[in-house]
Amino acid sequence: QVQLVESGGGLVQAGGSLRLSCAASGRTFSDYCVGWFRQAPGKEREFVSTISRTGTNTYYADSVKGRFTISRDNAKNTGYLQMNNLKPEDTAVYYCAANVYAGLAYGASRYEYWGQGTQVTVSS
Repeated sequence: QVQLVESGGGLVQAGGSLRLSCAASGRTFSDYCVGWFRQAPGKEREFVSTISRTGTNTYYADSVKGRFTISRDNAKNTGYLQMNNLKPEDTAVYYCAANVYAGLAYGASRYEYWGQGTQVTVSS
């Protein structure tokens, strides 16, 4: 089992930055890939970014490419999502997720473990 706890969300003005953290426990952190997803009110959960077990490979949704950076510190059992130049359309609940078997995956269904989410609100 893997437990994930997100933090770092909040209210920020457009153009600002936030760094989300995902603290993991319950299994060796480097056993799994980490993904970030988000869900805005009335919309489906959407892929944001994912990072490989060692952090070597990363992928981003086109909507965040160049603005968001995913990373991980396996020694600290923590994943991160640095979000810069935030836009009002980035407003959503952000979820950290982990998968042991699927690798770098875009689909939410490929992830076995999920955090509770953290709210990010970007004002215009």
